Amino acid sequence: MSTQNLLVELFVEELPPKALEELEINFCGSIELSLKRRGFLQDDSVKSEFASPRRLAVSITNVAAKAPDQKFRQKLMPVSVGLDSDGSPTPALVKKLASIDPTIDYKSLHREQDGKHEALFYEGIQPGLTLTVALQKALEDAIDNLPIPKVMTYPLADGWTTVNFVRPVHGLVALHGTDIVPVSVLGLTAGRDTHGHRFEARVSPVVLTSADSYAAQLKEEGAVIASFAERRADIVRQLQAAAAPLGFKPVDDDALLDEVTALVERPNVLVGTFETAYLDVPQECLILTMKANQKYFPLLDAQGKLTNQFLIVSNISPADASAVIEGNERVVRPRLADAKFFFDQDRKKALDSRVLGLAKVVYHNKLGTQGERVTRVQAIARAIGEQLGGEALALQADQAALLAKADLLTDMVGEFPELQGIMGRYYAQHDGLSDDIAFAIEDHYKPRFAGDELPRNTVGVCVALADKLETLVGMFSIGQIPTGDKDPFALRRHALGVLRILIEKNLKLDLPTLLWNPTGWTVSSLYKNFPGFDLARLAVELNDFLVDRLAGLLLEQSFTRNEISAIVLDEMLPERMDLLDKRLQAVRAFSALSESESLAAANKRVGNILKKVEGGIPTAIDPARFVEPAEMALADALEQIKPQADAAFEAGDYTGSLTALAALKAPVDAFFDSVMVNADDPALKANRLALLNQLHQTMNRVADLSRLAA
Repeated sequence: MSTQNLLVELFVEELPPKALEELEINFCGSIELSLKRRGFLQDDSVKSEFASPRRLAVSITNVAAKAPDQKFRQKLMPVSVGLDSDGSPTPALVKKLASIDPTIDYKSLHREQDGKHEALFYEGIQPGLTLTVALQKALEDAIDNLPIPKVMTYPLADGWTTVNFVRPVHGLVALHGTDIVPVSVLGLTAGRDTHGHRFEARVSPVVLTSADSYAAQLKEEGAVIASFAERRADIVRQLQAAAAPLGFKPVDDDALLDEVTALVERPNVLVGTFETAYLDVPQECLILTMKANQKYFPLLDAQGKLTNQFLIVSNISPADASAVIEGNERVVRPRLADAKFFFDQDRKKALDSRVLGLAKVVYHNKLGTQGERVTRVQAIARAIGEQLGGEALALQADQAALLAKADLLTDMVGEFPELQGIMGRYYAQHDGLSDDIAFAIEDHYKPRFAGDELPRNTVGVCVALADKLETLVGMFSIGQIPTGDKDPFALRRHALGVLRILIEKNLKLDLPTLLWNPTGWTVSSLYKNFPGFDLARLAVELNDFLVDRLAGLLLEQSFTRNEISAIVLDEMLPERMDLLDKRLQAVRAFSALSESESLAAANKRVGNILKKVEGGIPTAIDPARFVEPAEMALADALEQIKPQADAAFEAGDYTGSLTALAALKAPVDAFFDSVMVNADDPALKANRLALLNQLHQTMNRVADLSRLAA
């Protein structure tokens, strides 16, 4: 089968930059998959994706002009219906054959048993589709299924017909080798003409000679780097080359890099400068305004401090770039001046003076104002601080929680919501508050995303936990539980943040008791007067939610589900998150022992025996009642090993505690081989149950080893 390379391009008006990469992946992937399913691609066919501000394109190697013919077998009807008593075709069969192919001879049909009846089957060859037909369908499907952020309706050249796409499409290219594939879509018929750079193309249109020459011709004749990945790599190279002679480093921001790659077709990196007076403004403000509003790459010195220079990724490359640089410098000054104005104005008012204003800001229509929420966060932060560091820490946590949301009412955060917390820290320091309080205000949002750093001090830990727990309990108490991919209040992120802080900071904090202990003050008690509050339902739903997040977090750390279930018992949230890693590592070390499989199985067997005991499980062991040598041997071994395992457990050496159990394998195996637990003598049975109960308790102090059994 002869094959040639295929190229398909949509030439469009400027596409949404933040959606470009996803549009590229979906458009190219859809066409490739459609042609592959229809048999046009070979095992060694390779797809290349292209996307620029004004084009989406895909190139696929070794594409057939026609799909292979396919054999098929079709059941027609029962023999009794298709043939009469003489074996001649009935009118029903004649009509059926005519609908398939009038040239079919009924004598060529096959008779085969089909269940209880004999049926007629027709076997034939289905001609393969042509590339034109298959590509037409593939293009239509690809366009229909694109994840378009917002569909645009626009008229075609006739002025009457309208079509829908993300942006108006002005050109369609479809080449198979050097031949045009005559497909049509969005009112356009495929050709070989495309267009290069708006201002710097050497020729226009760019007439493509073949599918293979697409990228090279666009680069040489059209001054366009069509490949998103190649263009991105070129920008990275130019950014580094421009920064290196200055001794600086551009801000590392993949999202900004992707967006800029989607804005230019021929990148040209230039260096701009602004007045040093603006450096008095917190660098987070300047960096954000330059990135968000101007798409610049701020330059940092070796210490990570912002400089007064920045990098511009231009879409043109004039011989004299001074006008481009001056224009960008002129545009950025008002942005920086606004930031300086906001900063100066905000500092005229103390942070604590803004707290009362939070009472006028609605947090949630069922949970009250931000002021009411701050009061709840304060109460939780005080309780956590009291447990972790006594009265002194509780007072600091209370103050930081009071001020944590005050910067929401500042001009700077009003303009740049991404700076909430960060500006609170700057304004707290300006007001003369300690770094413990100031950094806690900034850090209470952490971790903001997966892999983000945790709060840097204990005050910040208290407020961060309080803020996240208030959100979780509050939203769950009013039934705002995440479903599927919908999580508008980022509750999954809040839950993971709580778990990470407790585990990675090694906090001795009993989370279940803090959340819903029925005998004392809890986070849940803050919501008891809310309409519809149900503590029992809240405890079950939030426990399950947190356990799911915990399991996912531990699976990411390469622990197995069996290891996790051995620690997270009965799907209940562990009381001490700080001990999880040590206990899991101990379980993993135990699993590596040759004795572990047998002991885990025995532990499971013991557990099942004890579950079936009616009434209370005996606890007192009477050595005088032992009859069988094996039960005496197990009692002796347990008497010797239990103190070792218990001592290691009390010392926090969980691995040592479980490892000590390895010596029990032989006596446990011998016990079950030769001892009948459910003896006829009630006293003997009770004694053996007491022995097994002590064995079970000894083995399961660190983890439920039965969960490791296959």
